Amino acid sequence: MLVGIMGGTFDPIHSGHLIAAERARVEADLAEVWLMPANVPPHKPNAPKATTEQRWEMVCLAAEGNPFFRPVDIEISKGGVSYSIDTIELLTKEYPGTEFAYIIGADMVQFLPQWHRIDDIVRHIRFIGLARPGYELDMSHMPINIRNRVTIVPMPLVEISSTAIRKERQRNGSVRYLVPDSVNLYMEVNRLYES
Repeated sequence: MLVGIMGGTFDPIHSGHLIAAERARVEADLAEVWLMPANVPPHKPNAPKATTEQRWEMVCLAAEGNPFFRPVDIEISKGGVSYSIDTIELLTKEYPGTEFAYIIGADMVQFLPQWHRIDDIVRHIRFIGLARPGYELDMSHMPINIRNRVTIVPMPLVEISSTAIRKERQRNGSVRYLVPDSVNLYMEVNRLYES
C-alpha cells in the first residue's frame, strides 16, 4: 500500500492543499493521503498564528467527506521541531509494510539534496512532486539516489495561500470557497486571524 503524506503548517488548511492532495492521490495511485500538521516546522521562522489544537481541528474538518484523506497527528503528538527523518522513522516503525511518499511542490524538489539526512530519507520513502502548468524542473544534476525516488505529477494552477487567507480574514473579507465550509465556519466561530 502506497500512502501519500502531505505535511505543513496548515495555518489554515485550504482548498489548494486539498486539490493538491487529491491530484497526488489520483495521479500517483495512492491508497490514501495522510494530512499531517507540523508541530514546529524547521524552515519557518514565524510561529503559526493559530494554536496547534486549532490547526489540528481545521485539518480534521477539512478531511471530512473524503474517505481517502486521513488526518494524522504524529508530529503534533511527538512535539518539538518536525524533521522529516524523525517522522519517517516513526511511521515505518508503526506501519510496517506500508510504503510512504511525501507530497511536495515540484519547486521544492530541487532543494531535496539539502534536506536534513536526505540519504536516509530516500532509503525509506518516495516523493511526489506537484508541477504547476509551465513549470520546468531539471533533475539532471540531482544525485541519482534522490532522482530515482521522485515522481512528478501535473497540478492545476491554484493561487491560494494560507498567508492570503489570514490577511483576508484580518481585513474582515470573505474566504468562502478558499477553504472548506467547515473550516470557514470554524474560523468565524473561533475568530481566527481577525485583527
